[in-house]
Amino acid sequence: MSGSLSGFLAGLAVALLPLLAAGFWLGRRTARPQHLGGLGTPVEHATFQTLHTASLATPPLRAGLTEETAGKSARKLRSLLGTDALCLTDRKEVLVWDGVGTHHRAEIMERLAGPLETGRGEAFRLTCDTPDCTVRWAVVAPLTVDDRVHGALVACAPRESAVLVRAAGEVARWVSVQLELADLDQSRTRLIEAEIKALRAQISPHFIFNSLAVIASFVRTDPERARELLLEFADFTRYSFRRHGDFTTLADELHAIDHYLALVRARFGDRLAVTLQVAPEVLPVALPFLCLQPLVENAVKHGLEGKSDRCRIQITAQDAGAEALVVIEDDGAGMDPDLLRRILAREVSPSGGIGLSNVDDRLRQVYGDDHGLVIETAVGAGMKITVRLPKYQPGVHSAGRLGRE
Repeated sequence: MSGSLSGFLAGLAVALLPLLAAGFWLGRRTARPQHLGGLGTPVEHATFQTLHTASLATPPLRAGLTEETAGKSARKLRSLLGTDALCLTDRKEVLVWDGVGTHHRAEIMERLAGPLETGRGEAFRLTCDTPDCTVRWAVVAPLTVDDRVHGALVACAPRESAVLVRAAGEVARWVSVQLELADLDQSRTRLIEAEIKALRAQISPHFIFNSLAVIASFVRTDPERARELLLEFADFTRYSFRRHGDFTTLADELHAIDHYLALVRARFGDRLAVTLQVAPEVLPVALPFLCLQPLVENAVKHGLEGKSDRCRIQITAQDAGAEALVVIEDDGAGMDPDLLRRILAREVSPSGGIGLSNVDDRLRQVYGDDHGLVIETAVGAGMKITVRLPKYQPGVHSAGRLGRE
């Protein structure tokens, strides 16, 4: 799903809370006058307190519905409703019970079969032989994500209350929105992981075979050179197939590119000339893993394609205020702009095209649509690719440098 949908869901979550505040909290709070601490009218105070309490319950829920996250959120949710007890369940068991009356857990789960199946809320009287138990009535509000019931919010009170039924439904809808956002986050993570796997799988077998062939050619004539190239090959493949982290640093990505170029130079010799200019202050900037290397590989491929003379590639990384600006430029064969557009739209997938579309998609997923690849090209005019990397983006953190073992 797109970032705009996530924004809409988040806005919907915020929009639900003032309704709850104005209704349920106002009814409770105005019946018990209190010092407002300069926050204005009782309605304004109720709204502020509800939003504040809800904001404290939000972070755990954004990680999904588990026993741990439910335990961290239940007390805040019970405070929102002002009930004697509240529990959160999945489809099989009570994840957490906050408040009195824990002996009702088994009865609650027995009565949840209908609501979990139909997705409709329900209110019912609890049976209890404990004289001093204060919970005699339960309100069930299902928790749904993409029209699938994942569990339920159950509020328990001394007596039946139409206000509580409505309030529990509103809070359950708000919790469901948080769970849907968590599901979107997990889907996004799975998509990024799948695309990294696809990019790894795309690492050209020809490149691997050619690299090993070049290394083998030096074994007898220049063993020391063969050893150096073998280490370059090992470092490049170790980085490309590492298992930890979706993000890396610009320094590590450029280091891997240097290993790659060393192997390419060993094969093509003077036919390839590479200029690298990097501002030291942008080296720690975090970026999606294997984001720049495919662009350099594309420049090498198209730079040498159809040329008998030298191919020149220039890689620059500059400080641009809140962003790092990375430019990869070659003077090779270039590409028809319409073909390039179709490649990025995944309408066609010629050799080398998957890498461009993959990187473009990942940049847009991580940073937004305004941070996709900017590509300038024409047939016979080479290609210039510009990447804008924000120096800070929530959730984008490097897993640390992977050195030679």
